Amino acid sequence: MAERTYLDWNATAPLRPETRDAMVAALDAIGNPSSVHAEGRAARRLIDEARRRVAALVGAEPANVVFTSGCTEANATALSPSGPADALLVSAIEHPSVLAGGRFLPDVIRTVPVEPNGVIDLVALERQLAGVGREGGRALVSLMHANNETGVVQPVAATAALVHAAGGLLHVDAVQTAGRIACEIKALGADFLTVSGHKLGGPKGGGALVRRSDAVAWPAPLIKGGGQERGTRAGTENVAAIAGFGAAAATAARELAAEGRRVAALRDRLEARLKVELPQTVIFGVAAERLPNTTLFALPGIKAETAVIGLDLAGVAVSSGAACSSGKVAASHVLAAMGVPAPLARGAVRVSLGYASQEADIERFLVAWRALAETLSKESRGMAA
Repeated sequence: MAERTYLDWNATAPLRPETRDAMVAALDAIGNPSSVHAEGRAARRLIDEARRRVAALVGAEPANVVFTSGCTEANATALSPSGPADALLVSAIEHPSVLAGGRFLPDVIRTVPVEPNGVIDLVALERQLAGVGREGGRALVSLMHANNETGVVQPVAATAALVHAAGGLLHVDAVQTAGRIACEIKALGADFLTVSGHKLGGPKGGGALVRRSDAVAWPAPLIKGGGQERGTRAGTENVAAIAGFGAAAATAARELAAEGRRVAALRDRLEARLKVELPQTVIFGVAAERLPNTTLFALPGIKAETAVIGLDLAGVAVSSGAACSSGKVAASHVLAAMGVPAPLARGAVRVSLGYASQEADIERFLVAWRALAETLSKESRGMAA
């Protein structure tokens, strides 16, 4: 098979070697972690160690980490009303698993707009929080730490101050940030934090919901049954996946600062070359703080679906945005919320980097993109003639 270039790390990251080693070792742990015999205790120790590692990654206490089957489940668990008058406020750029509203009824879910740069409108949020208060309810606000498409980092600490001043709670989807930039739950001011395993080189199908402190009550369990995860999530734990998650978290934490600088340099080089070689390129969210690994851009006249397929045929894997819709290439609700014209938004291509990305990957992408853009431009001119 010809060499391929993988540049879709925001969709999922390849397994780290440390992850694979931890998972293989865990597969030999034959005990049920809820059993009291030696085999069960051995499996339990693997989960406890992983819990410590994930907690350390986000500055939490291990007892405040609950493992889930992934971040969709963690988000759905967190989005739970504590009273009949409660309302859910979500930014317009959230992941579909948050926009779905969890256990809130549709008529109490409210959307907070974002500025053209992709950052939440804090004035609008404050106004909506006041409205919930006047109605006698308590607001749960859900805001992602950084957007999965644009990479724009949100003002979470400022949001937390507004939410707490209004007597509400804040849930933060940190799927794209944990292991990539500083992401400490107490510094952010989040009451709940969702973390993913496979975005940072762990296995798919592993996530966690983290709470800030014991002073914040856990939501009612989404999955009920046994007493696993201290009664917050029933079901026998996936020991191998959890062990792999922990190994990935520990490695990402250790390499966080150096990897952030290295990947940011690659991203900046990519964007500079795009603008030099194809000056009409539009890079989204560039005026705001962004993740060091993410570029979302468009070239007027080129559709994302055509571009993604063309690059795939050239051996380069990228995305048109989020990758949680069963392979669909659809219009971006994120760019729509930012006010990007629909024709331009339909051409948005996302390049995202990770721990194994190298300069050669950037070069191969640029060669493929330049050739594809030239071909598509010629075809467009021919059709217009």
